[in-house]
Amino acid sequence: MAAILQSLERTLAAGLALLVVIIILAGLVSGSFIKLDYQYGVFVMLWLHVLSGVMWIGILWYFNFVQIPTVPKIEPAEHRAAITKYIAPSALFWFRYGALATVVTGLIVAYLQDYLDKALTFQKGAYGIGIGMWLALIMAFNVWFIIWPNQKKALGIVPADDAAKASAARIAGMASRINTLLSLPMLTSMAMYQTLFGGG
Repeated sequence: MAAILQSLERTLAAGLALLVVIIILAGLVSGSFIKLDYQYGVFVMLWLHVLSGVMWIGILWYFNFVQIPTVPKIEPAEHRAAITKYIAPSALFWFRYGALATVVTGLIVAYLQDYLDKALTFQKGAYGIGIGMWLALIMAFNVWFIIWPNQKKALGIVPADDAAKASAARIAGMASRINTLLSLPMLTSMAMYQTLFGGG
């Protein structure tokens, strides 16, 4: 077991293997097995949507609840380079591609379930999911076109003088806080649209 848990790849593979075992056992107990049909394809896309959303919002909250408030407290100050040089760039990679995967899989799910246009145009019965989708699109725009370009400057990934780095860090920080603010109504709209808004 230790050999599995010491490798992220082996841990993820073991998690998928456990998932398959649980699906088989649930099928044996219930007598109802998975049918590889259209609905199963929708489920797989929804599952990928949820997984990528957990990655995206999890890292957003890590930045806002952990990294941003903690880094200024690290003493001596030169130790902060471990975060800015190694951890933040890696986290930002998963952050922005988690955002992209969440949006793409979400749009695919909406298309497959025939509510994409209804949600994006706020038609009756799709208000809640439409609000959630638009908030997610705004947040993803912030990630790719405001946070990431400014973080590249702030972290020294692209050349910038000290004044430009400081300004970029402030802009990225504010955009990240805006996304944290939007994440609460976005997640609620996505998770509870049927009960809060009467269907979707």
